[in-house]
Formats: sequence, structure tokens, C-alpha cells
Amino acid sequence: MAEPNILLTRIDNRLIHGQVATQWNGTIGANLILVANDKVAGDKVRQGLMDMAAPSGVQTRYFSIQKTIDIIHKAAPRQKIFIIVENPADVLKLVEGGVPIKKLNIGNMHMAEGKRQVATTVAVDDEDVAVFKKLKESGVELEIRRVPTTPIEDSNKLFN
Repeated sequence: MAEPNILLTRIDNRLIHGQVATQWNGTIGANLILVANDKVAGDKVRQGLMDMAAPSGVQTRYFSIQKTIDIIHKAAPRQKIFIIVENPADVLKLVEGGVPIKKLNIGNMHMAEGKRQVATTVAVDDEDVAVFKKLKESGVELEIRRVPTTPIEDSNKLFN
């Protein structure tokens, strides 16, 4: 069984929106955007809104974390997959569930109660930091970058 062709996995708490649709997908050339999110998997309204933002000719799928784990290995080799998740904990669940994520792009993690800003568009709390450490220990390459045209920020900022 061939490994699924995952081009990029991105944390973006907005999931699919213009930046993801045009800049990221245009750069990596995915033909399938997979949103792995338990809430969105059952929310047809949000799915419809995200479908409107998705690039034409690119398929979208909205799976729960568990469904993603269960079926990612059934992906056809021709499927060039861009996985988008809302938070680091969901990425860790995917990795621990056997999804072969080699590189993680950390895009948008908005400021919220109890979080601290560590990069241009990334705010973390202690739980996020612990998860990023586990991901790094699992061999996942971490990259902080808002859009493909901006420089990569030092991922060590995640551990401050």
C-alpha cells in the first residue's frame, strides 16, 4: 500500500479561506484539500462557505480526525493532499493515529485568553507548546510561515 501523497499539513484556525485557497494551494499544487476537524465534519453550512473559498478544480473533504486516520491510507496516488487542521492537538492525534505527516506549517493560531504571541500570527499556551514538542520528537518538521511569500520564522519561538 502506497503512502498517501500529503503535500502539506497546515494549522490555520480559519481552515479554508482566501489565503489558503489562492496562495498556499497555488504554491503546492494540491488537487484535494482535506479539512480534518471534528466540528466542521458535521457542519454543512461551514463546509459550504469553505467550498466557496476553495480554488476551482480542487476537491474538498471535511472529515473528523478519526475518519481521516481511518481512510487516509486509501487515498489514490493521484490525489495530492493538503491537510488543514485547526490546532496542534489535532495534528498530534493524526500523527499518533498513523497519518504520515512529515512537515507541519503553522499558519494562524489566534490570540486568546491564556495564550501568548510567539510569532507574527501564532499565539500558544503551555498545552500547545507541549504538543509541538511531541510532534518534533516524533520527527515532524515544524515551520512557522503565514504565506508562501513570507520568510520562515524560527520554529524555536514555539517553545518560548
